[in-house]
Amino acid sequence: MNLFNIDTLIKEALSEDISYIDLTTEAIVKDNSSSVAHLIAKEQGIMSGIYVFKRVFDLLGNVECEIYFKDGCYVNKGDIICKLTGNTKNILIGERTALNFVQRMSGIATLTNKFVKQLDGTKTRLLDTRKTTPTLRTLEKYSTSIGGALNHRFNLSDGILIKDNHIKAAGSIKNAVELVRQRYGNIKKIEVETETIDMVKECLECNVDIIMLDNMDIETIKIALSIIDNRALVEVSGNITLENIYEVAKLGVDYISTGYITHSYKSLDLSLKIL
Repeated sequence: MNLFNIDTLIKEALSEDISYIDLTTEAIVKDNSSSVAHLIAKEQGIMSGIYVFKRVFDLLGNVECEIYFKDGCYVNKGDIICKLTGNTKNILIGERTALNFVQRMSGIATLTNKFVKQLDGTKTRLLDTRKTTPTLRTLEKYSTSIGGALNHRFNLSDGILIKDNHIKAAGSIKNAVELVRQRYGNIKKIEVETETIDMVKECLECNVDIIMLDNMDIETIKIALSIIDNRALVEVSGNITLENIYEVAKLGVDYISTGYITHSYKSLDLSLKIL
């Protein structure tokens, strides 16, 4: 993670939460008051974002953070994840912003890992998508990687993925692929999204590198795989759930991608308590 970008996000989040003053804390807490607080897990999960949590208090100042569970560690209900020691006002001012980051990031890592575990015994790797919260993609894709997924394109400059609307704009898969190759040659792998077997066949005629099978049922995926016959890498996407991901993976596909892990996660339940 880029620390400069993270600091910018944190500062914006703090500014959003504190217009100019924390009215309650200013009325109750003295400037020189010191406290000790624990970040506590209220349910089982995988930690992600603990260093972002710590960075909130680094930026506020006069608060030390002692970390007991690093990113990627499993925590159980009741585990003390870290200890804060320092200025009471800054602990209270930073509490919600810090929790918002770490709870959401840990929720993504935890859900991602549940999907990854369903792939045990197969060759398939899980990919994330660009279906992320605007401006928070860095944190969310970091968290999917903590959960065990591979990062797909971070942004539109990272790779070539010809989707349905590109095909419409170009007139055909063949035209779209030719236009891309005219512009970039062979310096980038080309992936094409397909919805039918005819589209799969057209991709093979164009010698694309990766064929995405989008929203296909199991029987259609089987047919597509037999036609592709290892002549391209295969990614399956669309309507992937914890209940069906293994059924898809055991067919022998290379990748399964899902936006579910970044748009439908549940924040991990964590609490900050002053002792």
